[in-house]
Amino acid sequence: MNNKKSTGYIITAIIGCILAALGVGLAILYTEPEGIMRGLPFALIGIGLGAFGGGLGGALSNRILRKNPSLAKQKEIEVNDERNITIANRAKAKVFDFTSPLFAALLIFLAVMQVQAIIVITFAVLYVLRFILFIYLLSKYRKEM
Repeated sequence: MNNKKSTGYIITAIIGCILAALGVGLAILYTEPEGIMRGLPFALIGIGLGAFGGGLGGALSNRILRKNPSLAKQKEIEVNDERNITIANRAKAKVFDFTSPLFAALLIFLAVMQVQAIIVITFAVLYVLRFILFIYLLSKYRKEM
């Protein structure tokens, strides 16, 4: 693992920390928020902590792998192993199969709850785009194999 990857992770962790601190500051400053300020501080905290954790985890992982070349080689073999790739793809397919009806149920729930039309339409478009992409990739992979 090279230093550039670790630097990127460290920068991500620093940006995440800044976003989380900004969110905490906004939550403290705005005691009676209105409009977007009701959710913005908490969104910044969530995104910031997620980026901080991901960046810190990636940097620590790179550091450990850089200090232990045999472990790095073993991890590289595991990542590129055809069996592991097949298992991961199969798991992704199962998740797609499982979430498709859940997505449809969410759409129906939002419509019944009379949520704003733009939200329901956005979810509906995403739902349809999912299946368009699925059909496209299915066709593409059938031609390749």
